[in-house]
Amino acid sequence: MCRLLWVRSERPFQISSHLERFAALARESTEYQGHGWGCAWLDTNGWKVHRDIRPIWEDNFTQFRGTTLLLAHARSAFRDEGIRIENNMPFVDGQRAFIFNGELRGVRIRETGRIGAEKIFNFIKRFDHYGRLPSVQKGVDVIEKRTRYLRAMNLIIASPDSSELATIYNENPAYFQMHCCHQASESIVCSAPYPGESGWQPISNRTIQSL
Repeated sequence: MCRLLWVRSERPFQISSHLERFAALARESTEYQGHGWGCAWLDTNGWKVHRDIRPIWEDNFTQFRGTTLLLAHARSAFRDEGIRIENNMPFVDGQRAFIFNGELRGVRIRETGRIGAEKIFNFIKRFDHYGRLPSVQKGVDVIEKRTRYLRAMNLIIASPDSSELATIYNENPAYFQMHCCHQASESIVCSAPYPGESGWQPISNRTIQSL
């Protein structure tokens, strides 16, 4: 299963600072997180995306500058399948960026996408007419009802003016529970607290909220 990171700030922050700590978290994870990684960040022209097939802890973060909104994803491919750079998240559709961690068995939805996570992203967008948060609530509810067994479904959808989180799991909270931290002007959501840092709080299971 994968690791997720979302950071938003009122003032620009250094991307590399968060990626270094996120990489340490992924490297020390109880499950292997080395099937590639990716990040998306806002600049003055919209989303910029970086993906690499190497483990995140082997990449060079000095190439990244500053931003006010960052998403990152370290991948653990299901059954070690589909390990190709085009399957690395975040997925970006122009306006929104999407990251996902989880496992769903027996999902009965028809949707386009190379892998399950991309299908979930596209399926949730079907409900855009409800509004940003209601679309996530509706999409997640339908997916859960059409899934034989939901081990976990953690996702974040972010746009320049709105970010939404959904976290649901039915086992292993030590691994699947999301965490948040607020530091000065920054808000952070991550799959686990940054190593050795205090101030983190767990996010309750079955939370669907705007960030």
